[in-house]
Amino acid sequence: MFTYLKQLWRSKDLRRRILYTLGLLIVYRVVAHIAIPGADPFALRQFLDSRSAGGAIGIFAALTGGALDNFSVVLLGLSPYINASIIVQLCTVIFPKLEALSKEGAQGQQELNRYTRWLTLPLSFLQSYGFLVLLGQGGINLVDLTWPGVLAPMLFVTAGSIFLMWLGELMTEKGIGNGISMIIFAGIVSGIPSTVSALLLAGQGKMGAFYLFAIVSVALLVIVVLFTDAHRLLPITYANQGAGRGVQGNIPIRLNQAGMIPIIFAISLITFPAIIGQFLQTAPRFARVVAFINTYMNSQSPSWLYIILYFLLVLGFTYFYVSVTFKPTEVAETIQKRGGFIPGVRPGHQTALLLARTSNRLNLWGGSFLGIVAIIPLLFTKYSTLTATDLIISGSGLIIIVGVVMELIRQVNAQMLAHDYEKLV
Repeated sequence: MFTYLKQLWRSKDLRRRILYTLGLLIVYRVVAHIAIPGADPFALRQFLDSRSAGGAIGIFAALTGGALDNFSVVLLGLSPYINASIIVQLCTVIFPKLEALSKEGAQGQQELNRYTRWLTLPLSFLQSYGFLVLLGQGGINLVDLTWPGVLAPMLFVTAGSIFLMWLGELMTEKGIGNGISMIIFAGIVSGIPSTVSALLLAGQGKMGAFYLFAIVSVALLVIVVLFTDAHRLLPITYANQGAGRGVQGNIPIRLNQAGMIPIIFAISLITFPAIIGQFLQTAPRFARVVAFINTYMNSQSPSWLYIILYFLLVLGFTYFYVSVTFKPTEVAETIQKRGGFIPGVRPGHQTALLLARTSNRLNLWGGSFLGIVAIIPLLFTKYSTLTATDLIISGSGLIIIVGVVMELIRQVNAQMLAHDYEKLV
């Protein structure tokens, strides 16, 4: 370990990138403690500590690394940018012009990134208003919800989201790793010490469940690492122009092709009823609807309906997202154009069918595993003394952490290899 760190430090470019990334992460954590001017963060913290802070707000607070607890200018985190990225990615399938841009390599990707940035601005503005109104419906009078009074906080929150997007892109360009992922990673990890300290102060009532959840989390960590790297290799033979049997290769199809996107989609939909219930709780004629939502669609005390629906949403969105991003027909055509074929399978349509069938089978196992990891914390919340705010980390957070760390290790090793190659040259 010491030798590895010593090699990292000796590489001037890698050392500069790592220090630059750490510096920007420190800036992010400082900004996360800057409250919106004129707001009362103590009232919000009291609300989040109460049992009424569950549902959508409780889940959202777990992903912002204390920014929501402090009513920070970056309380929305990177959710507007993530939503904009997902929308643009889905639009590349719907609109031919965007689909053509996505196939133009680095230049086309830069253009799509520009569209994503512009879309982030209105999304941030709209989400800021919706979130402030949601807090107001929960009984928190942090800001005046009339238009003249709410406009300034909306502008502060929108500027905070754009600032985080800029930090993430700077980190990607001049630092190490994907900047957006690093900021989300820092937000999740920064919340772990406060959760652990709160549990230790809570006494013996929750310690048994806490130790069990910690053991399960470590076991899940190992399994998720193996799951993230798991893939199926399909053999391919490329025709050789001269004598010989041809060039052997393979196509790796990952077990988890969709990454974290299905869980993000599922969380958005599963928390939507709680948001609606929050808005309708002041209307007496919707009392039965609100009571049903609070009973069966509450993440603080999840019902089996909530758990099963969450699992099915994750599995369904796994199939949906992969169907959008993975095109078996295009892959089969590319293999055929390069003179390749899968042994025992005819090029073209038959190859596309094999790729689609293999992808669907992997999606079943990959999506099911994602769903199981997502609902394990809910099962602890349902059958133990732990609440949603007592969990060290959620299933989605665990997958994010593993994915970011493994990608970071790959990039660091690649940089070190390039550094060693430059010394030889």
